[in-house]
Amino acid sequence: MIELKEERNVYLSNFASLEKRLKEKRPAWLRAFCKDAISCFTELGFPTTRDEDWRYTSVAPIARTAFKPAVYQVNGWSPSRLADVTLGEVACTQLVFLNGHFSQELSSPGKLPEGVKAGSLASALDSDGGLLEEHLARYASYRRNAFTALNTAFVEDGAFVYLPKDAVVKEPIHLLFLSTASKDPAVCHPRNLIVAGSSAQATVIESYAGLEGGVYFTNAVTEIVTGEQSRIDHTRLQRESERAFHVATMEVSQHRDSAFASRSISIGGKLVRNDLNVLLNGEGCDCTLDGLYFAGGEQHVDNHTTIDHAKPHCSSRELYKGILDGKSTGVFNGKIIVRKDAQKTDARQTNNNLLLSEESLINTKPQLEILADDVKCTHGATIGQLDEEALFYLRTRGIGDAAARSLLTYAFASEIIGRIRIQPIQCRLDLLLSRSLSKGHETL
Repeated sequence: MIELKEERNVYLSNFASLEKRLKEKRPAWLRAFCKDAISCFTELGFPTTRDEDWRYTSVAPIARTAFKPAVYQVNGWSPSRLADVTLGEVACTQLVFLNGHFSQELSSPGKLPEGVKAGSLASALDSDGGLLEEHLARYASYRRNAFTALNTAFVEDGAFVYLPKDAVVKEPIHLLFLSTASKDPAVCHPRNLIVAGSSAQATVIESYAGLEGGVYFTNAVTEIVTGEQSRIDHTRLQRESERAFHVATMEVSQHRDSAFASRSISIGGKLVRNDLNVLLNGEGCDCTLDGLYFAGGEQHVDNHTTIDHAKPHCSSRELYKGILDGKSTGVFNGKIIVRKDAQKTDARQTNNNLLLSEESLINTKPQLEILADDVKCTHGATIGQLDEEALFYLRTRGIGDAAARSLLTYAFASEIIGRIRIQPIQCRLDLLLSRSLSKGHETL
């Protein structure tokens, strides 16, 4: 555990100020969670490389920086700049958050079916307190994860999406989190809750972006509950600035015959950690996790996933791909757990990595923990470079060396990009990837 010392005093002082300011706004049950969470954080401390789950990721730069709570400000997010991170002309419900705080002026409500709610978590504490008390902080455990504990202690705002029974939302719901550059290092703790009732369906995009220039830290937690026979299609796009720290935890709880599909795209950030944990807690659940991470320069990106098969007759598919260039480093740690009574489980996990430079590095660890005997499970990982024979073939067809390398790298990534169902996101990622490859990953 990294000794907090002065840094701990900063967080405790910031918590005391927040508690005083929100004392009348937070319900008693939430205040109890927050106090318990800050106590857990001071006891846990930041993880170190001596912790197995953090063996290849040092968070010392985060622990040693005295981040100040980020405040709401539009600074730098002009309409033209905002257009780069929205869904363009696609009709959707768009909720915009600036430094973790809901922005009414930049958001657009869209057309939602009757009974569907999509808005600010802070507002929902007043209008839907009972629903939030039932679900908020019930899935993402802050007693074992220091970053989740910090997020829970400082929970103030974020996105709240509720889909009642049989609700079908045809247009995407876009949760857009923007960070502004400031003189002093700042931190925000977005907290998101998505609850889908039985037979409900929706597509949710969760985006993170920041302005270049400042040092900031985004510590996000998202909890997703899928009711019986519900369908949630979720895309997460991380495009933080090159000096930013980004730690994200997503906890998903699936119920009987529900389907959850996730696509996680990580492009920006100096130090990035993504934790995605899915509990298949009902028979007949289906889970699909797809991921793509780019890293160049001295970036570090760490993906940890867990798919927990707790009930029988469930299936899961996972495919994560990484592209690393320069002196960048990457981590993939994927675990599939099949509990004793989870018979007839069908699970497959794959992690493929492409190293474009001699100094780039990836640590990959796919895992299976099987306690049942009637299952079909596979896992595997690959680490390699561009195929020299394929490069030679392209060059003999008149394609230059740089163009041939870019073409093969693009082909490697396109399998994941092609699975994104929102056309503007797919096109934008195509553009970002092509632009990065043409410049030798200087923009990553």
